Amino acid sequence: MGTHAIDHGLDDLAATARAALVREIGASGAWDADPVWREAFESVPRHLFVPYYYVGVQGGYERRWGEDPSLRRREKWLRGAYADAPLATRLRDGELLSSSSQPSLMAKMLAELEVRDGHAVLEIGAGTGYNAALLSHRLGDELVTTVDLDPEITESARRHLAAAGHHPAVVTGDGARGCPERGPFDRIIATCTMSSIPRPWLAQCRPGARILAPFATGLIALRVRDSGYAEGRFLSTPAYFVPLRGGGRPEAELPDMDLEGLPRPAGRHELFRFLLTLTVGTLDPHEAYALWEREERPVRGRYGITVSGERAWAWLDDPEGPYAWPLP
Repeated sequence: MGTHAIDHGLDDLAATARAALVREIGASGAWDADPVWREAFESVPRHLFVPYYYVGVQGGYERRWGEDPSLRRREKWLRGAYADAPLATRLRDGELLSSSSQPSLMAKMLAELEVRDGHAVLEIGAGTGYNAALLSHRLGDELVTTVDLDPEITESARRHLAAAGHHPAVVTGDGARGCPERGPFDRIIATCTMSSIPRPWLAQCRPGARILAPFATGLIALRVRDSGYAEGRFLSTPAYFVPLRGGGRPEAELPDMDLEGLPRPAGRHELFRFLLTLTVGTLDPHEAYALWEREERPVRGRYGITVSGERAWAWLDDPEGPYAWPLP
């Protein structure tokens, strides 16, 4: 059985599992903002993009793959490929390097990208190629570019895409630098967590372009005015992605901060952790907690980011208001 092949006896199971996944995504409301994405998820077979993946087990990871000699284990692999869950697809020394994101979160991000026919889209982080396939199904191969730093990732993404009948531009390079030779772009979507907003992205966007990227533990949606200015708010959705590797400083991770003196639930509260991650290095945790309580535990949608020339800052409620923190 070839790398992307599947037993004929499992074809029906794949179709049934994909239909169930589409129903589950629809029930979550993920694509309510743009129901056209439903057809893409119905048409693109996710199992072609995850010929193997890893699941956590006691003491490490278990590898599931579509060429397992056991039919029972192949069925288990196939069902897992259509679960509404992220799948670890590449590990190195126990470190997660690449994954296939949770499909309902992918659907939410694609709907929030506000894609229209004729838009040119740049994806940062090729992963398995599944997201690029969904974009290609909607827009056509010629309008989609996906970039990743790791040549092994781009090569496997290219193979997976070809197996699914798609041939967008798959580029090996530093995602923080964008892809100027393929621009300008109407939309940029990142599938890896950013610690800053790369200025080359703005320069490669058309005026009015939209950028959607994981930042801290949320999703920032920026509207680009010109090559030197973009601004937008966070979506309400939490998001946890593998950090961008390559150009510039590494992803700023939340250190093991001393939260002594704070109420115990505060350090574990998801929205408080978002504020801490967004302001790491610029706001003392105890000051952050006082702000968080004073402002009645603000949700993600009250925060935003502004990029203006060489300056970039995060803010609460108002870009020119009293609560703002510089970003790298």
